[in-house]
Amino acid sequence: MAATQGAYKDDKKSVRAVAKNVRISPRKVKIVVDLIRGKSVDQAAAILMYTPKSASPLVLKVLNSAIANAENNLELDRGGLYVQKVFADSGPTMKRFVARSRGSASPVLKRTSHITVVVAEK
Repeated sequence: MAATQGAYKDDKKSVRAVAKNVRISPRKVKIVVDLIRGKSVDQAAAILMYTPKSASPLVLKVLNSAIANAENNLELDRGGLYVQKVFADSGPTMKRFVARSRGSASPVLKRTSHITVVVAEK
């Protein structure tokens, strides 16, 4: 996970964390990231812990990384942080084939995601 920091559109301090090439479809991740957008980081972490989706632990890991970046790099207080932006983009797609009847083959697309979480001070 890579970490960068800096102001985006406004002058608030914001920090981000990115997980690249995560082996899960972005369609599945977007369902989970929509749940935490705009929430405080503690509330977002609680939501992710109890969400029964396969993408929840992955998004929680990126959220915890963004919180750690904010605390250690910019020395921000965890109590004042909220999830400013969170999104999942599609990464490279692995193309595989599965055997079918009469010697033919069908394609299998194994999709990957880039998960980005941006946290900022209130």
